Amino acid sequence: MASTPSPRAAPPKPTWDPRIPARPLLRPTIRIRLTLLYGGMFLIAGVMLLSIIYLLTRQALYISTDDLPFDILRGEVRPTKSWCQLPGPVTTEEFNEAVAACLQYQRDLALDDLLRRSLFALLGLSIIAFAFGYAMAGRVLSPLGRITRTARQVAGSDLTRRIKLAGPDDELKELADTFDDMLERLDRAFTAQQRFVANASHELRTPLAINRTLLEVHLSDPAAPVELRELGKALLATNERSEQLVEGLLLLARSENQIVERKPVDIAEVASRAVDQVRGEAEEKGVAFRVSTAPAVVQGNGVLLERIALNLVQNAVRYNVPEDGWVEVTTSVEHGQAVLVVSNTGPVVPAYEIDNLFEPFRRLREERTGSDRGVGLGLSIVRSVTRAHGGRITAEPREGGGLVMRVTLPR
Repeated sequence: MASTPSPRAAPPKPTWDPRIPARPLLRPTIRIRLTLLYGGMFLIAGVMLLSIIYLLTRQALYISTDDLPFDILRGEVRPTKSWCQLPGPVTTEEFNEAVAACLQYQRDLALDDLLRRSLFALLGLSIIAFAFGYAMAGRVLSPLGRITRTARQVAGSDLTRRIKLAGPDDELKELADTFDDMLERLDRAFTAQQRFVANASHELRTPLAINRTLLEVHLSDPAAPVELRELGKALLATNERSEQLVEGLLLLARSENQIVERKPVDIAEVASRAVDQVRGEAEEKGVAFRVSTAPAVVQGNGVLLERIALNLVQNAVRYNVPEDGWVEVTTSVEHGQAVLVVSNTGPVVPAYEIDNLFEPFRRLREERTGSDRGVGLGLSIVRSVTRAHGGRITAEPREGGGLVMRVTLPR
């Protein structure tokens, strides 16, 4: 009977993680590159300095016949330098000492000249080394500057930017690739969030429109009881508020993206149109307008820019004093940028509450429901639209009450 073959041994488990890509042993890391750079610069500077010192020393120690401190003519020693004096008839030992003194003095002169020239050479090499080091440091650190510029652009809500750093596979490229992967994930997450808000808003529009139509039909019935009509008005107001909330959420989701199609828009015209739309509400509340507009053309979306001015003017009118209130609207061009300023009288706003006003559903010392002043998305939409156009908005409390809202947009 044949024996059954023994089972094959299982292959050994790998000692490395297969998910980590293999890298060469001599990977050109930034540490190796900097080591080679600094070591090479030190070696080159040392060789140059050694060569210069050698040449200077050779030149300093070279003595021609014209440089001798004395001449020997017909067996008689005659000094040729003023600093070399040889005594008259003396012993051989005294004569040798005098000659050694002359040679030592000449050697000291050569060393002093060598030191002076070496200092000038060292100064020149230092200037060259600093200039070369500055240039090489800028070249080595240029990827960090590129990463910083991309991060600054991303901070302006532009998640489509990528570094895409080329070059050796070192730590800087690994950092840039990791940053790009993070931006990719953030971009997908924000896009999914905005798509969800937009889809939800669109889905809610239809039932809200149907409810509004049914309520208006019942309210138009003259035979409807008074109680039913009052209830219908309350429900219609609630439905209108829900529609405003849906429209605000949809606009907020749209304004979080960068504006792709841009056209010339005059901020002065946008501000004037917003004032005309709110003028009736302002007259009912006894609020006066002070309008001073100058042409300020920017590249952007006209509908969204009009929403900026309309929301700011509406807030300025609604959050005002009961009597003798005013709203001031100005447009101008400052330092090459279009500026829209909306200031008003109103309640005193603490400085620490300013940032909270730009958050969704946040109002100053008020609940988010039960108010006829809006749905709490006005300033959030203004900030999102401003950022989408590459601008910025700031708010400052006015002395005596109210706010000064300042929108700055690039032209």
